[in-house]
Amino acid sequence: MRARWLAVVVGVLLAGITVPAQAANILSNPGFETGSLSGWSCSGGSVVSSPTRTGGFALNGAVTSSDYAQCSQTVSVQPNTAYTLSGWVRGSYVYLGVTGGSSTWTPSAASFTQLSLSFTTGASQTSAQIYVHGWYGQPAYQADDFSLDGPGGTPGAPTAPGTPTVTSATNSAISLSWPAATGTVTGYRVYEGTSVVQTVTGTTATISGLQACSSHSYSVAAYNSVGESPRSAATTGTTGGCTSTGLAKHALIGYLHASFANGSGYVRMADVPDQWDIIDLAFGEPTSVTSGDIRFNRCPASECPNVESDAEFVSAIRAKQAAGKKVLISIGGANGQVQLTTTAARDAFVSSVSAIIDRYGLDGLDIDFEGHSLYLNAGDTDFRNPTTPVIVNLISALKTLKAKYGSGFVLTMAPETFFVQVGYQFYGGAGGGDNRTGSYLPVINALRDSLTVLHVQDYNSGPVMGLDNQYHTMGGADFHIAMTDMVKAGFPVANTGQTFPGLRDDQIGIGLPAAVSAGNGYTAPAAVHQALDCLVKGQTCGGYSLRGGASPGFRGLMTWSINWDHYYNWEFQNNHAPYLDALP
Repeated sequence: MRARWLAVVVGVLLAGITVPAQAANILSNPGFETGSLSGWSCSGGSVVSSPTRTGGFALNGAVTSSDYAQCSQTVSVQPNTAYTLSGWVRGSYVYLGVTGGSSTWTPSAASFTQLSLSFTTGASQTSAQIYVHGWYGQPAYQADDFSLDGPGGTPGAPTAPGTPTVTSATNSAISLSWPAATGTVTGYRVYEGTSVVQTVTGTTATISGLQACSSHSYSVAAYNSVGESPRSAATTGTTGGCTSTGLAKHALIGYLHASFANGSGYVRMADVPDQWDIIDLAFGEPTSVTSGDIRFNRCPASECPNVESDAEFVSAIRAKQAAGKKVLISIGGANGQVQLTTTAARDAFVSSVSAIIDRYGLDGLDIDFEGHSLYLNAGDTDFRNPTTPVIVNLISALKTLKAKYGSGFVLTMAPETFFVQVGYQFYGGAGGGDNRTGSYLPVINALRDSLTVLHVQDYNSGPVMGLDNQYHTMGGADFHIAMTDMVKAGFPVANTGQTFPGLRDDQIGIGLPAAVSAGNGYTAPAAVHQALDCLVKGQTCGGYSLRGGASPGFRGLMTWSINWDHYYNWEFQNNHAPYLDALP
């Protein structure tokens, strides 16, 4: 068993390092005497009135089998400076430490026991994170009376304010509020990226003049005559005025094997049940990897004896559309590698995809690029301004198609976790080992205001680190909760200094195998509903703390595939369609 490390950045000078003549506790709310977790960021933590070491309150860490209930606090520190951290803990396997630095722990403390350690900040360190946590499967722990002795960063500058929340949004403005910073505060600067978009004296702001149906990520810093505090964590808000595509609020989305049978049998378009709100025709594939020339060939009778004629196929599509359903062409799949390495390939992609949409009268496009279709060249580290041709040309092509077909055009994407959430740990252009890690992020970001649904494939995946810095494994509610929360809350992109802003909840879905034969990571219906109760209602989260908050507008569930669901007597549809329909 070994301790997990969080982060603390702290400083003192003494032969190079200096020890302050009079140390001071620079932590906020160190004994939880505010009666709240103010100043702390906790997973599974709460304030209790008993047991306490001193005063009226203490921290209670509700450990579970999948969450060790970590609480942390980030403070401003001075470089090259010595600090002493201490805290009183009670329970089994309780850890105290600084992220990226030293830690200490006790295997068992029946009564409050003091843990302490010393450390020295680095030569350029200006912030530090201290943490306390228990261990998986152990009973709850308690903690009280923390102290971080040493000088605060930039003497006289205020501390970082709390994370802002979106209080309201109109078609052209987003209003924010945030917990105040401590210390002497002259005012607050609201940042979008690296730009200051507003300066205020209070703890609220309204940013106006924004585009309708656009997403924005904001952080806040306090300042005074001495300097500016560290920035708060970022939050994402979206303006109103989004054009409705007529899609169901909570949709059932499925892929239809329209060009092959795949062992599960062919399902005629007319035989797809009415419960399916989006039907993705699988797949349009390129004539060669780099041609950009996409062809959609319907399943031949030799493979699909019950295949309908083109006229019957188109007539069934029209009937689905008349009933309010959306039918899309999905490009790619496991075998359809698409690399738009040139502008000629980009233009061929636009032309050929348009021809497919027009021929069948489809409602839009699904991007299911897998394998080696997307990657990032070395040094391509800013997902907001990508330079790799296969990324740049895909973005351009999708924007052209969206402009051609207008606001009602449905655009969905089905990346694997490797191309999205793994970007939190490794980003291909920044030396992430595999240059494909996180490579969907620039595409999602560039199309975020045109994107209808992002349904990441929560299957065929290895363990992925979530925002709680724990690894989550597919097949259970925990994986879907953590992976979806990353898309909603947004996350720092590894080794780039950039933060990917979260999406609107109505743009987010979850991808699942329809049955055990359809893909690795099958999740039983009860576990799927547990995950959705957490994500939509904020209930049954199993100790996981939603960083992005509940998502009442959550769009729905995608599955691979309608054919496999038919093969298994409509298990997916029969279990999940009624659940989605019952959501408010």
